[in-house]
Amino acid sequence: MESTGIPGLLIDTAPDAIIVSRSDGTITMANRRAHEMFRYTTEPLVGRTLDELIPDDVRDAQPLPLRRLPLRGTRSDGTVFPVEVSLSAVRAPDGERYVTAVLRDDTVQREAARSRSLLASIVQSSHDAIVTADLDGRVLSWNPGAEALYGHPPADMIGKPIDEIIPAERQADEEQVRLLVRLGGRVDRYRSVRRTARGEIIAVSTLVSPLLDEHGTIVGTTSITRDISDREQAEARVQAILDAAPDAVLGVGASGEMVLVNAEAERLFGHTRYDLLHIPLDRLLPDGLPAVSAVLWTGEDTTPLDSERAADGQADQRWATRRAIGRDGAEIPVDIACSALHTDSGVVTVAVVRDITDRLATEEERRRLREEAEKQRLEARIQQTQRLESLGQLAGGIAHDFNNLLAVILNYASFIIEDSAGTPPATDAEQIARAARRGSDLTHQLLAFARREVIRPRPLNLNNVVTEVHQMLKRSLGEHVTLTVRTADGLPSVMMDPGQMEQVLVNLAVNGRDAMPTGGRLTIDTAPVEVDIEHTAAQAGLPPGPYVRLRVSDTGTGMPREVIDKVFEPFYTTKPSGQGTGLGLATVYGIITQAGGTVQIYSEVGIGTTFTILLPATDVEPHEQVPEDPGLDLTGHGASVLVVEDEDALRDVTCRILRRAGYTVLAAGGGDEALRLAEENSVDVLLTDVIMPNMLGKDLADAVRERWPDTRVLFMSGYAQPVLTTHGTLSAEVHLLEKPFTGAELMRALHEELQAKP
Repeated sequence: MESTGIPGLLIDTAPDAIIVSRSDGTITMANRRAHEMFRYTTEPLVGRTLDELIPDDVRDAQPLPLRRLPLRGTRSDGTVFPVEVSLSAVRAPDGERYVTAVLRDDTVQREAARSRSLLASIVQSSHDAIVTADLDGRVLSWNPGAEALYGHPPADMIGKPIDEIIPAERQADEEQVRLLVRLGGRVDRYRSVRRTARGEIIAVSTLVSPLLDEHGTIVGTTSITRDISDREQAEARVQAILDAAPDAVLGVGASGEMVLVNAEAERLFGHTRYDLLHIPLDRLLPDGLPAVSAVLWTGEDTTPLDSERAADGQADQRWATRRAIGRDGAEIPVDIACSALHTDSGVVTVAVVRDITDRLATEEERRRLREEAEKQRLEARIQQTQRLESLGQLAGGIAHDFNNLLAVILNYASFIIEDSAGTPPATDAEQIARAARRGSDLTHQLLAFARREVIRPRPLNLNNVVTEVHQMLKRSLGEHVTLTVRTADGLPSVMMDPGQMEQVLVNLAVNGRDAMPTGGRLTIDTAPVEVDIEHTAAQAGLPPGPYVRLRVSDTGTGMPREVIDKVFEPFYTTKPSGQGTGLGLATVYGIITQAGGTVQIYSEVGIGTTFTILLPATDVEPHEQVPEDPGLDLTGHGASVLVVEDEDALRDVTCRILRRAGYTVLAAGGGDEALRLAEENSVDVLLTDVIMPNMLGKDLADAVRERWPDTRVLFMSGYAQPVLTTHGTLSAEVHLLEKPFTGAELMRALHEELQAKP
């Protein structure tokens, strides 16, 4: 069956698919839309059965063309799709019954219905208040989110003016927003306020867009509103915390705009908060921001505040010193540290700006005070050096004359003792000699402290010195003091005068004993020490390098700070009058510093005191000392000695000692007379004073050696350091007999001089 003419044309161009079939289901006619719907574009549907267009699972066993067909069809490629079907049956004149099926593809309608249903579900389940209103501002829809936010049920609000939830003072502004939307605009989220059913005013964030009908015509507005009261409170708390911060805080957006400032920033830069948010960053911080040292995140996929150090970050915030410009144009020194804050709206660089004006002023004041203190320390050191120099000059001047007097006294007392042995005068003479020796010791201590003592340094093993002194100290310290000695193996040598090193040990040991009147423990120990630039001694001025440490500790009464500060000063003592000269520790200080070392003291009241001595180590090995032969013959056997001494009494007593010992003696009161006698007589040994008027002993010796090279020279002096020494050290070629000397010491020195190899 075919349709021709106008009816056929209308059927073929109909928007719906039209299929006509006989009662057995054979298709007799199908329009163009039917071929497109079932995708029979190259083969005709006419002659096929309806069963070919129906899915198997809904097809009856026998085709029933008059039944209501299921709302699904099968395309030529086997795909199934939903359709709407309308059926009608007619009987032809020949008695055949035909069924006409009008089919409409239901896919689009179903998808549209599904989308509408999904959208309605989203609106209904949204926590935001979603409200639609017509062009007159009357509510068209009111979702559960709106009911929860405003407290009004839908029945109370649909058909009512939207101004019911808008405070009166904001209604004009909101009407302007709706007018803009009615003209086709869209208003992005903005902050506003709303009134709830209870009359409360709440802060909200609102987005307003046009409401369109199916033809695209604007029929109203749609608003999506969110309560931000808690957010504003949180932001207010954060702002309060920022405003309480002692440093200025700036938030800089990705494009360089200022998005956050605090109260301290207003004070620092002198601008209001509003102005700061509109001032370019480079006007406030012309040097720019330092590198970010920490990265932080906020957002739904993070904890409230996650952070990590920047890739090149240090363990601490890296502060960079920059300049800030105040409102008056003044430069302000600041420290700046930056962090990058990743937010939902982008990256914000948070800069903490710290005004360091006061800090720099404080540092400058500290530097000035340090310089002033250093200047005062230097002045004190200079004054101490000047006092020491003055004391040294005084000691030297006294020592020369005083030692001459002591030598006379000591030797004349020796004559009395020798000539009147066993008599009362001999006993008196022994007291005189004892007093003279004490005076000599005092003079040597004074010279040692003033570093005017003539020293004869040689390589020493400090362990040997400590061991030798140990035995003597055990006898002299007393039974109430426990002496402990600990020496380190492999100790390097030091260059020291043996006598002075022993004196240091004895002085420190006696000082420790006196600090323990009721008994205690005295410990002496040695050890090698490497002084580097971080060592406290190096910071005090000692050159870095290898040293030998000598430490003397006691468990005595200890010393307070004011005593420690003065303990090395000459004649300073805490002992009762008559029990100390105040030169013991001063002598230790002078000896050690003259040797290139240092003395440090640590003391606590009631606990004890420790003296730590550091002496430069040397690679030179110590040599063994040959013990003196007690039976050695020290007589002169007629050797000729020219005695040159400007002090008459000392010259006379020296000549007397030499004659009694078998020497041939020539005597002169000065250099010119000595040269005349040397010209007239054969001289084996020149025994000359060092400091004399008109001609020094050294000049006399040089003149004698120049004319008579074989003549031996022995100097005698109580203060020879300025003339015969180099930096206080006596040369090995110079032989010196220190005043005051005894007859035995004079005989031994002359014997050694005569026996020495030229």
